[in-house]
Amino acid sequence: MDFIVGTFRHSLLYTLTFTPPSTLTIKRISEAVGGHSWLALSPNHKFLYTTCWTSPPQVASYDLSSDKPKPINTAPVATLSGYVTVTPDARYLISVGGPGGEVFALEANGSIGECVQTLHFRKTGNENQGQRIGVAHGDFGGLRHGAHSVDISPDGKMAWVADIGANCIWSLSIPESHTSSIYQGAKVQVLEEMQQYISPRPTDGPRHTFPHPNGKVLYSVQEHSSMVDAFSLAVNGTIEHHLSGVKIIPEDKDPKDYWADEVRLSRTSSPPKYLYASTRGLEKRTKGYVAVFRLDDKGQIDGEVLDMYETETSGGLANAVEPAPNGGDGVEYIALTDSEEGFVFVLSFHETEGRLKEVARVKLGENDEGKVIGAATAIWL
Repeated sequence: MDFIVGTFRHSLLYTLTFTPPSTLTIKRISEAVGGHSWLALSPNHKFLYTTCWTSPPQVASYDLSSDKPKPINTAPVATLSGYVTVTPDARYLISVGGPGGEVFALEANGSIGECVQTLHFRKTGNENQGQRIGVAHGDFGGLRHGAHSVDISPDGKMAWVADIGANCIWSLSIPESHTSSIYQGAKVQVLEEMQQYISPRPTDGPRHTFPHPNGKVLYSVQEHSSMVDAFSLAVNGTIEHHLSGVKIIPEDKDPKDYWADEVRLSRTSSPPKYLYASTRGLEKRTKGYVAVFRLDDKGQIDGEVLDMYETETSGGLANAVEPAPNGGDGVEYIALTDSEEGFVFVLSFHETEGRLKEVARVKLGENDEGKVIGAATAIWL
C-alpha cells in the first residue's frame, strides 16, 4: 500500500510503501513546488492538489499518472491555505485559510483554472471567541486564529468550514445547479453561506471536521480544548444540534498544554467502526496522543475511549492521522506523521486486542543544512 507525505517547509513529496504487517520504506522522493502541508486527491485519483507554504502563498496541482508526481500548475491564494478539497464532480478546488478562501475551476487535464469565487469568514464579530493568546509555533498567516479546513458532504451538496478564530463551524451549500453545470469562465456562486454554528464551549477552536458517510453526523476536532464533538445534521446538511463530546487526551492532562490536530474515520468497513483523533504537544517536552473510539451503526460515538496511544514526540506541527483503506484479519492501519523529528509511523488497531500500537516507522531525513525534514500529512493512494 502506497501513500504520499508532504512537508511543511521543504519542496519535496515522499511516496512511501507499507507492506503489512510491519514494513515501511521510502519508495520515491520527488521535487515539489513548495512545502505542502495538506494533500487532496481528485475523485478519480489521477491528480493531487496541495496547499503551498510559499511566499506568496499558492495552491498546486500534480499529475499522478507517471512514476512520480509531476507538477501541473499553481494558483495564488490571498492568505496561507490550511486545507484544500475537490468537489465530488471534480469541477472545483476549494481552498481555505485564515480570514477566507477561494474556489477554483478545475480543467479536464487536472490543472487549476480561474478563481471563480472568494470566501470571507470575518463577518459576525466573533473573530476572537476561540482565540488562544500567545500561541506557540506562530500564527501561520492567520490559520491558528481563523478558518482552517473545508470538507464536503458525501452527496456533494454541502461544505463545512472549521474556524478556530470564530469558534464555529460554517455550513455552506453547494447548489445543484453548480454541481451539474459546466463552468464557462464567468464568476459563479459555488458556495452559499447558510449557517454559523458556534462550538459547544467558548474555548474549543474547531480545527477540522469530518462527515460520516451516512450524511447524518459531522465530527469536529477542537484544537484548544482537545475534544472531539459529534453533531446531528439536518437533511440539507446544516448542523441541527450537539450529540456528544469526548476528550482525546488523558483525564489528568491540561488542554492548555496541547493543540489537537485531526479526526478521521476507519475505512475498512461500511459503516465505519471507529473514530481516530490526534493531539500534539505544544512544547517538545509534551508528547501527543492518538485516541480511538467505537462508533455505532448510526455514527454516534459509542462509549468511552477504547485506547489512547502516546506518540513518540510532541508531533511538532503534525501528528496527523490518516486511516488506510485496507487492513486484514480484524486489523486497521493508520499513517501518523511527525514534523519534530521527521518520522512517519504506521500504527495498527486490532479490534480484538482493542489497542493501538506502532508497527512500522521511517525517517524522512535531513536537508543539506542538517535540518529535519518534517512530515506534514499523508494521503493513501
